[in-house]
Amino acid sequence: MRLVIATLLAAATINAMAEPLTIERIFDGGSLDGPAPRSLEISPDGARLSLLRPKATDQNRYDLWAYDVAAKQLRLLVDADAVAPKETISAEEAARRERARTAGFSGIVDYAWSPDGRKLLFPLGDALYLYDLAATKDQALRALDTAGAVLDPRISPKGGYVSWLRDGNLWVLELATGKSRALTRDGGGSVRNGEAEFIAQEEMGRDRGYWWAPDDSLIAFERTDDKAVPVVRRFEIQADRTDVIEQRYPAAGDANVEVRLGLVAPGGGEARWIDLGADKDIYLARVDWLPDAKRVAYQWQSRDQKRLELRFVDVATLEQRTVLAETSATWIDLHDDLHFLADGKGFVWASDRTGYHHLYHYGLDGKLVATLSAGDWNIDRLLAVDEKAGHVYVESNRDFAGDRQLYRLALDGSTANDPERISQGEGVHQIAFSPDARFYVDTYSSPRVPPQVSLHAADGTRIDWIEKNAFDAAHPFAPYRDEAPLPEFGTLAASDGQPLHYRLFKPRGFDPAKRYPVFDFYYGGPGVQRVVRAWGDPATVHASQQVRFCQYMAEQGYVVFTLDNRGMARRGRAFSDAIHGQLGAVEVEDQLAGIAWLKQQPWVDGSRIGVFGWSYGGYLTTMLLAKASPEIALGVAVAPVTDWMLYDTHYTERYLGLPSTNRAGYIRSAPFAWLDGLSSPLLLVHGMADDNVQFTNSTKLMAELQERGVAFELMTYPGGKHGLSTPAMRKHVYHAIAAAFARHLRTPAP
Repeated sequence: MRLVIATLLAAATINAMAEPLTIERIFDGGSLDGPAPRSLEISPDGARLSLLRPKATDQNRYDLWAYDVAAKQLRLLVDADAVAPKETISAEEAARRERARTAGFSGIVDYAWSPDGRKLLFPLGDALYLYDLAATKDQALRALDTAGAVLDPRISPKGGYVSWLRDGNLWVLELATGKSRALTRDGGGSVRNGEAEFIAQEEMGRDRGYWWAPDDSLIAFERTDDKAVPVVRRFEIQADRTDVIEQRYPAAGDANVEVRLGLVAPGGGEARWIDLGADKDIYLARVDWLPDAKRVAYQWQSRDQKRLELRFVDVATLEQRTVLAETSATWIDLHDDLHFLADGKGFVWASDRTGYHHLYHYGLDGKLVATLSAGDWNIDRLLAVDEKAGHVYVESNRDFAGDRQLYRLALDGSTANDPERISQGEGVHQIAFSPDARFYVDTYSSPRVPPQVSLHAADGTRIDWIEKNAFDAAHPFAPYRDEAPLPEFGTLAASDGQPLHYRLFKPRGFDPAKRYPVFDFYYGGPGVQRVVRAWGDPATVHASQQVRFCQYMAEQGYVVFTLDNRGMARRGRAFSDAIHGQLGAVEVEDQLAGIAWLKQQPWVDGSRIGVFGWSYGGYLTTMLLAKASPEIALGVAVAPVTDWMLYDTHYTERYLGLPSTNRAGYIRSAPFAWLDGLSSPLLLVHGMADDNVQFTNSTKLMAELQERGVAFELMTYPGGKHGLSTPAMRKHVYHAIAAAFARHLRTPAP
């Protein structure tokens, strides 16, 4: 009897603690994830792990922390509030953060290690700071005299210099003397030195535009001139004014920046220029130094993105040769999976040539030495190479499409078809290895486990917890845990037989005898995966908030459904390449297959299915409603592309080619070609200062709908960028989305 009473009392206590999740709690105050860090890095000497950790009271403001591997201690290094409680940032830094999707963050957002692992460099506000781990507490922090705001600061590999960008030029400060100098002087206007151009940051996964030689002898840097890029006059509508912005924006078919690759010594002198070829209409995809510092490697991509060349340049003579080339009938995906081996033993390189992303060992002469991975599965990314032990470590979803696990391969290729899985626990593991590959840090989560950070030996043995983030009664999500539904996972078949993975949240108190409305949330675009077995979506800055919103909608009585259609990431080239030549075709087909499956379920009210997407997902909403309004009761489109002629070159042309050669594909990829079929209610949402998917996309759609006499709802955000990054905006937009679904879907059909 005592046991029964104790059990009943415990159950009553748990139920009393349970609280309904609210939109305010998702976006206000501390993170519901717990103390989940970001930007984890192991120091070059392997002695420490650094990380950015959100404040307990503000999930968007970060401090700098470090974990001592030997002492097994985590401590706060720099409190952002103590250094700069009222920080300001330059317009250039604000733009860079928008490209990096960190515009909503404050405090310490980026940092870099010194090569000896004893110092950390970070910008905060408009100042640049150096933190010395060996100094006393009151002398550890030093503000560097940079004579103004800086962009992209770095410590040179040998530790002799700090470098940064300002006003279109590349600068260095010699730490021994404290003297600074500009290495380039022609920056300004249309010319930028050392800065990754808009397209590189936004679409190419390259956020840097200069690269130190391993011995501090030279800096390779790109010089861009955007004078040929058309000027787009945008109106950024703020709450109290309208700013007219003249932005050089390379829309599909337009001219890109002209790019050059130079070499300059940190001591000054004239730059020397590497010949990128007669064709100037190309992309500088990546730049890396070989370990001997005598050669620099760069990746050259053709404008049509069907050819990628890896070229080596002798920095003494500037002679160069193409070491290898990749070609594709559709497009080449850029990657960062290039690793040079020591003592001239060659390099590890990734290719999609078999239809899956795999690794290969090449000699420096470009001859294949070994195939390191093979089969019908993808490598996500190369993590580390232990040359002494002959091991290569990678992340992959080999065992389940929605997971990310750590695997070990043999450098001699003997385990190409049978990698050894190291990580444990179903879900997503994000790995950071020490430089010598002796140990790694694992950030792990699953739908039941909030992000946990632990230190492991290379064989997977856990050494210590860095951030256990126990899901106990003290956890910030604990009051909502018992009410929040957990996701279910499954697959449907696409028309070509390929499996389509879905995630499903059933409503709180689910009764299979009832028929529920549906909140269908998707992205649908290339390079992204939404159906993952994780606490949030590791690839998206605000994805944890999005998953919590899905749980919130399930608590409101909706079946919440997400399907990853063809064209999306991590499934091989047959899956991704299905969109080549026309967008909004197979994506709509697959999403409609998901809706058809939902309508077959006895617990779904097929007359009350609503869809919601943001960015590419917003585009997909407009295409779904235009092509299939009878199947959908409501569509919400946030920041949608509606005309691919308005979107940028590298992204759009990758899938559709040039407008001059695929005019029909561009027309059929836009909702205007199908707009006569749009009859379902539409809520259109857009930030009025969006410099990624420009507001013109929505105004064009508004005008076309009005011309046809089609009513729609509209919500715009003064000053809002693409991500509506301020907490107030994001909170407001999700309230607007929930309210739209309540208006149109909560009442059962008669």
